[in-house]
Amino acid sequence: MSGNNQQKVRRAVYPGTFDPVTWGHLDLIRRATQLFDSIEVLVAHNLTKESWFTPEERVDMIRAEVNEWPSVSVSSFNGLVVDYMRDRDIRFMLRGVRTVSDFEYEYQMAMTNRSLLQSVDTVFMMPSLCYSFTSSRLIKEIISNGGNIAEFVTPRIDSLLTGRLARRRQMEKE
Repeated sequence: MSGNNQQKVRRAVYPGTFDPVTWGHLDLIRRATQLFDSIEVLVAHNLTKESWFTPEERVDMIRAEVNEWPSVSVSSFNGLVVDYMRDRDIRFMLRGVRTVSDFEYEYQMAMTNRSLLQSVDTVFMMPSLCYSFTSSRLIKEIISNGGNIAEFVTPRIDSLLTGRLARRRQMEKE
């Protein structure tokens, strides 16, 4: 055992689209604050997905929801997460895994990330049981078809989604 009692700060990134952030995302972040000294939620500029909110809106949305956790910060990024991690000397990437198909995709991504940056370790977390089937895509589908999404998102996010849906429908009419 070393005589040096200095512990290295455990920092992690939690990348995703977060369009919108859900109770499941927030639960994962809350639980991860017990594992890491700091967590940076990274909002992706994902051009392959049709987002309802801009990256800046999503950053603001998440910041409002995580402000009770001082160890959590939120920002957006373009490009590869591993480049972001390398530039900031962050070793851990947090990923949520709900299903076997999620795991297969995330495992492949973790191994690819490791090949791009050997120091990266991906930490997989299972959602709490009550959030194990929740996804942003399904929430948008539910609200688009008149369903109630209150059990999936915070009241603030519910209100933002309701307003955004109304604007999208108004634009379709014009």
